[in-house]
Amino acid sequence: MNKERIEQWVRGDQLRKKSLDKEKVKSIIESSMTNMGIVKSIPLSEQSAILIFRETYESIRQLGDAQWWLRGYEPRNHEVSMEILKEMDIKEKNRLNHLSRFKSIRNDANYRGFKVTMAQAKEILEFWNTCSQEIIASLLKELQ
Repeated sequence: MNKERIEQWVRGDQLRKKSLDKEKVKSIIESSMTNMGIVKSIPLSEQSAILIFRETYESIRQLGDAQWWLRGYEPRNHEVSMEILKEMDIKEKNRLNHLSRFKSIRNDANYRGFKVTMAQAKEILEFWNTCSQEIIASLLKELQ
């Protein structure tokens, strides 16, 4: 991540400098995984698509939060949480380009009454199934 961009986010109160808290990082990762365990137990339907999408998005965002905490920062909004994930070097790196669109869909659903489709819920679940384990493994490796 570009140091100048980080400094800009700190000045704009989108990031706060914090000391590394390994227990907090572990807790965030566990929360993300627990949440997704519950989400995956919910049958996907037209009615459940919004819940599945929102909660999967939240779990992905938490992984971004964990990455920032590992670097000694507290993220103050979703944009910075998702941006840090785009920097990760994973096998399916091209899938990280979907994060901005997921954020947009989530915002439209939360603030504009947009209906999340089953296809969108399937897509974010596929992202989780394809990318999360590698992201989590990388976070846990950094944590050691």
